Amino acid sequence: MTSEIVQKYFRIENLPHIWCPGCSNGVVTRALTVAIDELGLDQDNIVVVSGIGCSSRAPGYLDFNTLHTTHGRGLAFATGIKLANPKLDVILIAGDGDVSAIGGNHLIHAARRNIDITTIVFNNNIYGMTGGQYSPTTPTDAKGTTAPHGNIDKPFDIAQLATAAGATYASRTTAYHVNQMVKYFKDAITNKGFSMVEVASICPTYYGRKNKSGSGVQMMQTLKNDFIDRMAYDKLPEEKKAGKHLMGVFKNITLPEYTAEYQRVIEALQGGESNE
Repeated sequence: MTSEIVQKYFRIENLPHIWCPGCSNGVVTRALTVAIDELGLDQDNIVVVSGIGCSSRAPGYLDFNTLHTTHGRGLAFATGIKLANPKLDVILIAGDGDVSAIGGNHLIHAARRNIDITTIVFNNNIYGMTGGQYSPTTPTDAKGTTAPHGNIDKPFDIAQLATAAGATYASRTTAYHVNQMVKYFKDAITNKGFSMVEVASICPTYYGRKNKSGSGVQMMQTLKNDFIDRMAYDKLPEEKKAGKHLMGVFKNITLPEYTAEYQRVIEALQGGESNE
């Protein structure tokens, strides 16, 4: 299965990848291709967009129509692509800093418009590619190269941010929970509206070393132990909720999709209708 997936959906000539040993980016990238394969999507109809960052190198390895853009602007490019050809399946790959810092305003308004773009966030709580600076999702008191004494900021909850901004599908899983990840990717891609899947990921090289989190295997074990389905969390006694993080589906509703509404306006004008 893995060999078939790689042969079909990866640019073999660009492998091996440059991600660090223990990084979970490869796990998440493969899960995306498995979801696409199980959905039976037309490979030539898929556009994968990214900004800048460790996870944003993924489109260079994927054999779809791909676009590697500027830092934080992936959603702006993805919006243009979807408006130009609404029939395309547009998927954005982004890191936590890429999509919630410099790209935060694009995230809010893409969700608000409910444009049919699937956004997959590789959230490793750090700026990995540029040297381990703390990001908008770095936990309070965690360390980074720009927070050597501990981060004093309160972290963003990206899935909840997308939910509040108007996304019609928003969920969170982890790089450990691969089967769940594939399911969420499939749900997000088939949702006709703005979809967000946040994947809690690991960066042993920068976040792990700075915060003494152990090896990549140990960090994966932490994801397994610390994340709990939001439904199960509500049933836990208070003393067992400490240190737990929520995963699951936060929102899944149906609302009018932006490009369809835009086309409706165009057709109304072509038919001679007017609001005047």
